[in-house]
Amino acid sequence: MTTFITGVAGFVGANLAASLLARGERVVGFDNLCRGARHNLAALLKHPKFGFEVVDLSDLNAYRIAFRAVHTRDPVVHVWHLAANSDIPAGVADPNVDLRDTFMTTFNTLILMRELGVKSIAFASSSAVYGDHGDRVLSEDSGPLFPISNYGAMKLASEGAISAALESHLEHAFLFRFPNVIGVPATHGAIYDFVRKLRATPDRLEVLGDGTQQKCYLHVEDLVEAMLFIQDRASERLACYNIGAHDEGVTVRFIAEQVVAAVAPGARIAFGRGKRGWVGDVPRFAYSVDRLAALGWRPRLSSAEAVRKAIAQVAVQEVVL
Repeated sequence: MTTFITGVAGFVGANLAASLLARGERVVGFDNLCRGARHNLAALLKHPKFGFEVVDLSDLNAYRIAFRAVHTRDPVVHVWHLAANSDIPAGVADPNVDLRDTFMTTFNTLILMRELGVKSIAFASSSAVYGDHGDRVLSEDSGPLFPISNYGAMKLASEGAISAALESHLEHAFLFRFPNVIGVPATHGAIYDFVRKLRATPDRLEVLGDGTQQKCYLHVEDLVEAMLFIQDRASERLACYNIGAHDEGVTVRFIAEQVVAAVAPGARIAFGRGKRGWVGDVPRFAYSVDRLAALGWRPRLSSAEAVRKAIAQVAVQEVVL
């Protein structure tokens, strides 16, 4: 039996695949390499139970041929659907990016799961589905959900499509609402951007917004552990969980100062104006992780600890690359 991962060459996908292989599972993953990279899979490609193909999941016919071949060789029993556009500003500039890479990959995955009789899916959703609610602490049952980015809108639409599929052909679905996830292999995000900027201009770091933006941050190692824990323990047919640290998060100013201290001590930080870093950015966000805590899981690292660990990892990554 095979576990299937979409977006396997991305940040979360590569880490999830490694954890599943460590559990003894056979894993096959597809990726169009738009956001992910083949070098993220370098170690995994040597594993006898891992398979990888470059496939555009928004192309239904190409996806159907490749997925059917995998399922015929060894039946797929569970799908981890991680493929999506992860660049929020890119989706603001061109909404077709999120439609194609986030929603249509979900829609096509559900079509093929129906055709092949695959009954279980786990979806990488996002806190962006909630929208901007200021300091209100949001739970999985909070509503109405009014996302303010195309990224969040297509994640929410994907949640809806998965929920509807439970009424027709799925048996189980897991909706994981991510916070800001950090670590390596990093491909985007504030830490990644700050490290790269300081490599280019070691004396100055320009920051979008005034630095007061505050959010929860979770290390990718904790995230993967939480997803697997929920899959193993949750009994709901539709299991929707916020995943995050048990704190109020950290500010962008804190992250910028920590990156400067680690990468280019003495560099001047130049903050912008306004609370939003870009169109579609939620400046302050807090959500409850009580449901996950009640299930029995807590992260190993706080937001601040996760940020410091990720900075050290990304700084090394960017030197190597």
